Amino acid sequence: MGETILIVEDYDDTRCLMKFMLETYGFRVLEAADGTEAIDRFRQQKPDLVLMDISLPVVDGLTATKQIRQLSSPADKIPIIAVTAYGDIYQDKALEAGCDALISKPLDFDKLEPVLNQYLNS
Repeated sequence: MGETILIVEDYDDTRCLMKFMLETYGFRVLEAADGTEAIDRFRQQKPDLVLMDISLPVVDGLTATKQIRQLSSPADKIPIIAVTAYGDIYQDKALEAGCDALISKPLDFDKLEPVLNQYLNS
């Protein structure tokens, strides 16, 4: 693997667990605790994929997704996967904001792995 994933999550414990899980599977991990940090990290480091929490302080995940989409051209569209504890009720809003998919928390790598493979190996 070796691809870079940006985790955008405001809860330190959840972010650390996600980072550990992804690094165990060979991914390089960048972190952001809010939407503003996510936009900055994206701009500076161009990850291969973003796992974007929807409910974030400062700038929420949907707004951050829209701003990230404005930073990149359609040709090099980076997959953004919305991550939420609210389940599928945000599915349409996430897709409208520019997310490619939505997965529910708590993250289970058995469910996350096929999504990562779909967007990183296409």
